[in-house]
Parts: sequence; structure tokens; C-alpha cells
Amino acid sequence: MRPWKHIVTGAMLGLAVLIGCARQAETPPTTTAPAPQEAPVSATTAPAGDLALAAFKKGGCGACHIIPGVPNARGTIGPDLTNIAQGAAQTMQSSAYTGKATTVDAYLREAILEPDVFVAPDCNGSSCQKGIMSPSLGQGLSEEELAAVITYLKNPPGETEAVISEEPAAAPADAAPTLSDEEFAWAKLVYFERCAGCHGTLRKGATGPALTPDKTMALGTVGLSTIIYNGTPRGMPDWGKQGFFTQEQIDVLARFLQREPPAPPELPMERMKASWNVYVAPDQRPDTPQTTRNWQNYFVVTLRDAGQVAVIDGDTYEVVSNVDSGYAVHITRMSATGRYAYVIGRDGKLAMIDLWMETPTKVAEVQVCYDARSVEVSKYNGPKGDFTDKLAVVGCYWPPHFVILDGQTLEPIHIVSTRGYTVDTMEYHPEPRVASIVASDFQPEWIINVKEIGQIWLVNYADPKAPQIKMLQAARFLHDGGWDATHRYFLVAANQSNKVAVVDAQEGRMVALVHTPKIPHPGRGANWVDPEFGPVWSSGHLGDPAIVSIGTDPEGHPDYAWKAVRVTPLPGAGSLFIKTHPNSKWIWIDMTLNSDPVLARTICVIAKENPTEPHTCWEASTYGRAVHFEYNAAGTEVWVSIWGDASKPGETGEIVVYDDATLTEKVRIPNLVTPTGKFNVYNTVHDIY
Repeated sequence: MRPWKHIVTGAMLGLAVLIGCARQAETPPTTTAPAPQEAPVSATTAPAGDLALAAFKKGGCGACHIIPGVPNARGTIGPDLTNIAQGAAQTMQSSAYTGKATTVDAYLREAILEPDVFVAPDCNGSSCQKGIMSPSLGQGLSEEELAAVITYLKNPPGETEAVISEEPAAAPADAAPTLSDEEFAWAKLVYFERCAGCHGTLRKGATGPALTPDKTMALGTVGLSTIIYNGTPRGMPDWGKQGFFTQEQIDVLARFLQREPPAPPELPMERMKASWNVYVAPDQRPDTPQTTRNWQNYFVVTLRDAGQVAVIDGDTYEVVSNVDSGYAVHITRMSATGRYAYVIGRDGKLAMIDLWMETPTKVAEVQVCYDARSVEVSKYNGPKGDFTDKLAVVGCYWPPHFVILDGQTLEPIHIVSTRGYTVDTMEYHPEPRVASIVASDFQPEWIINVKEIGQIWLVNYADPKAPQIKMLQAARFLHDGGWDATHRYFLVAANQSNKVAVVDAQEGRMVALVHTPKIPHPGRGANWVDPEFGPVWSSGHLGDPAIVSIGTDPEGHPDYAWKAVRVTPLPGAGSLFIKTHPNSKWIWIDMTLNSDPVLARTICVIAKENPTEPHTCWEASTYGRAVHFEYNAAGTEVWVSIWGDASKPGETGEIVVYDDATLTEKVRIPNLVTPTGKFNVYNTVHDIY
């Protein structure tokens, strides 16, 4: 039997001490809202009885742990507490144990009152971390409650005993916690900006779980606050530990999540066009590049919290221009010629930057969504027409639609709704969001991934006012992906389905659904040649500490094509991006969303000639999180972002440039405000990754 994993119960009774007041959104009003009404504790046949259940609920323990017999105790932040008594004795006898307990009772008491005395290495497949559980838990429990919890954990209900139903009954509307108008408005805005991307604008779930009242009321304010503060091993940021929110703000968000989601507005064409501005008309733009710089080696860098992108010269490392964009830019895509950079913010604002100008300048902008993640351009040039730089498309999270625009002016042309039915249960979904989009070289088509319903749409844009759409059935929660090395096959992660879907763009059909470790998150992925399996495409994962490599050569290596042929272990989960280059002998990967701050700023490289394990890993910074890789046009340098805190001078963020051959640091580009994605013009145009 496995040694018992140390309790890391998610109580939030000591948040006032633990949560720093670093960079934060606008502070909500300090009006004290009435305490939420707690649902009555259900009876159990477990020996510890109602007092233990009340204590678990009081401490929000179910938000972090699986606890048999406790309503909705299905958390994954801390270890499963099903067999703790048997494992505790083994743990105390092991050389790794650093506590003082000699009995199971003493061990459990120590774990609750002094949780950092001993932290076990494994919490549901991820590393347990110090500081996740507040030692103030013991101060919030009476001696009777503490004794009841220990007794319960020593003898929880067995499989033959009565347990609570998996699905909680819907809470009555009048049981939801109250919020002042100011608190509600603040929480609504923060949820939309920080949370909707993973949990959905309507809170029905996607990469993250559903947060509708039937789910959240059972966790209560304390349990929800625990999760917001600590994050989860499966990729949710630890907003409280990072100092993004204060205790008061977390409490407001936790109460907001127990109320019915507010209905967001739609965005019709009339309103889009009212936001449309052309600052420099096409006929007033230069006919040839006005700059003497190597503009094809520009990097367009997201400065998330500044609401800008920085255009940086990849030869000199100089910031050529800071351009105002939408809030929290998600990606930048280049026109087919590379001249224009199309920058989409999470607020749905699309900015178009002319890179030929002496100082790169925004020449047009428009808002086509309230929440967006993707933009692409028309690239096809062949027998069916030349669409070079003629069209653009924006994929929206809310409203759930995509919008086709004029590629030279950003005038909105046509809106297509993505509301529809899921591929598995054929249930209507009111919020199927558009995730990644890529442009085909074989047809005048965009491959558009409709996230929640699990469909991949081949959208023919030859007639942009009447696009033809072919719907391919894939798997739910499609997110990000990229081309294989031949640019014929598109691979996209269906992250909560733990699969990668493969599309043949030449033949317009689904090829395969490949099973992967938990929550694949490839970015664009990484193409390279495995010494054993031939050409592969690789992805990191949010939920597992691993890289999966999928065979992509059905002609030369048919036995390995569209199979997960290799899994390379990593020090931790939480990977957002992986990258390589045809000229490189390395594969680079981050662990940005790992709950361990050291791993979050650690990067690893894997040698292509020996991909069984990382060649080396190191901390890229002494603060923040290391995120996203991009090569220069020559494939000789790798740029890594250090995502800092906009409120901390000297730690706002920077870019570290490494020599790819030697893995040595060449230069740092300092004092950038939360730099995130970086997009090299040449590599983005040619889909090199």
C-alpha cells in the first residue's frame, strides 16, 4: 500500500496573514455583505458523525481533498484522504518523515496544526508544496471538532456504507450569498477578464470545471476561496499566493461564483462598425519598406498588463515601438507577406500594425467581440485565386461567433455564429467558443476549432459573405494546435478530453484522435525527427509532467503515424508552450502554471538525439514565471519571457535571449511589463515551430 500522502487541507481561515497585496484589479468596496446561509450538514453513518462533517465544511476541506462520505469532497489540490490511517504508520517509519509524531492520532493532529512540518512529495500526481494549507486551521477548530476530524479520518465510511450522492441537489436561489452592487460589478468584470477563458462566460466549464451554482454552492465561500488562493495542480493560477487578489477580493469572487451567472450582451454588426477605425488608409501607406531594419526578424511581444505590444528588433534587441492594443493580447498573427501584424486582445479588439513603416504604427482597429483568443489571415494563392493579405478572421469567446474582415482595413464583412450541439451527447450548447485558427495552403480555407462542442470547421472564404463550412466531428474542448512539418496535417489539443485531433487539410477530413496525458496544451507544438520513430509533433501538458510525441509520417513511418509514440517525463506539470526549430538540436519547454514557484520559472531542454529525459533544466529568473519560447529568423536564438508583476518595480518582466547551440544566456531585455507571447515575423509567416 502506498504511504499516506500528507494532509494539505485547503482551509482559508488564515488568509489575512498569507495573502499579500501586490498587483491587483481595482479594489472592491469594503461594504460587508451578510454572511451566506450554509446548507444543513447531511447525516452520515461514519463514526465521527455530524461534528466531523461540520468541521470539514467549516474548513473547506472538500475543495482540496477527496474525503469519503463528505458531500462534494472531490478536490485535487491536496492528496486523496481515503486510506490515510493505513499510510500514516508507514510514513512515520520512513526516513523521509521529518515530523515528531509516533502515533496515527498525533500524526493527523500535526498535519492539521503544523502542515509544513512534513510535506509529502505526491499530491494526486503533482508535487505537494509548502504553504498551500494555512496553519491557522487549528485555531479555527475547537478541540472537539479537531478530535472528531481525526476520528473520522482514522475510520472513514467503507464502500458498503451509505455515502452522499455524487451530484448535489440544486441550492435554492435565496441561499446564495449577497453582494453589494459595487461588489457584483467588480466581480463580474474580474471574472470576465481573469476566469472566463477557462471556465466560460456562462460558467459552464471548458479547460476548467463548470462554476454554476449547483456546483459552487456545495463548496461554499471558504472552499471556493481556497481554490482561488491556491490554484490547482491541473493548471489554474494561484491568484492569492501570487498576490493578484487580497483576502477581501477573493471573498467577493467566491460569493459571486455562488450566484447565477449574469447574461452578457451580444455584439451585432452595427456596434462592430461603430468601433471600426482606419487611421492610415491603404493608399496612404508605403509601397516598400521604409525602415532599414531587418523587419522580418522583428518580434511582436505581448505586454499583457500594459495593454500594448512591443515591436523589438531581433538583430539589435532594441524596442522599436510600443503600440497600444487591446487588453491582455493573446496572440499576434502576420499577414501572408509578413507586412502586417494582426494583434487580438482578450477584450475582442483587433489592431493592425504596419511593420514597413519607419516606426511600426497601428493603421486600423475594430472590436468584434467582448472576449477573444484567435486571429488568422488568408494565405491561399493558387488556381482558386490569390487571397494574399486580402482577408482576416477573428475567433471569439463571447459572443460565440467568428467574424470575417477586410484584410487591409479591418472592416467587418460577415458574422458566423458557432452555437450548436456537442459531438458526444448531441446536447445544445449556448457558448461554443472559437479557439485556435490556422490558414490552409491547399484551399482558400481556415481551419476553425469550435471548442465546447468539439467540432473542427473547414471554412472556405472564397466568398466571404457566404462562406461554405464543412464540420468535422472531433472531441470536446478543442483548444490550441499547429501544423506538422509538411503543413498538410493540423494537430489540435482537445484538452479536457485528453486527446489530440488530426486533420488532413489537403483532403479535408479527420485522420485520427490520439489519446494523451492530462490536458495537452501545445501552443503550436514542436516538429522534429525522433531517432526511433521518425518525424513527430510534440505537446506539453497542464495536468501531467510529461511531453507526448505523436508520429506524423504516414508514408515513411506508417507504423507510428498518428500514435503517441513517446512520453518524455518532466520535473512538473503546468506546461503552456513547447518549441523547436529545424536548425536546432533541442526542444524547449516551460512549466509556467506549476504551483511550485521555482518550477514555474524553470525551463527545460530535451536533446533530440536522446529524448527519453530532459537534457538539462534551470531557473530562467529569480522572480515571476518563465513562459513561451520563440526563435529568431535564423534559428540560432531562443527568446523566453519572464512574466512578472506590473506593480513591482524591477520585477515587471523581461525577455531572456539564449544562444540555442550552447544554451548560454546572451542578453536580457529588461523593464518590459508582463511580457508573454513573442511572435517572430519570419517564423510566424512560415509556420516554423
